[in-house]
Amino acid sequence: MKPRQRPAQRMKIETVQRWVASVIVVHIGSVPAVSLAVYSIGIAKTDHGKGVGLWIMSAVIGLLTVAGVRLIFQRTPFTPWIVLGALPTALTGFYIF
Repeated sequence: MKPRQRPAQRMKIETVQRWVASVIVVHIGSVPAVSLAVYSIGIAKTDHGKGVGLWIMSAVIGLLTVAGVRLIFQRTPFTPWIVLGALPTALTGFYIF
């Protein structure tokens, strides 16, 4: 008995380009956001002001990353999903303060 095959659905090239661009933006934005958030923990132990500054920069980069992905898909950047960008900052805030 042959398994049923679904008819192939073609995806528009613009949709593929948006997905590829959004994956690149997420990777390029999330690496510095997470790195700064984690690095700020160690810096805050010796110099609290610099640690908090790095911690805030990680939040800004994370928020801009989520907003960039939303803009790639032509959605409004002002949405509750933007909170995901500040997730690394929120998780490391416990260790900063």
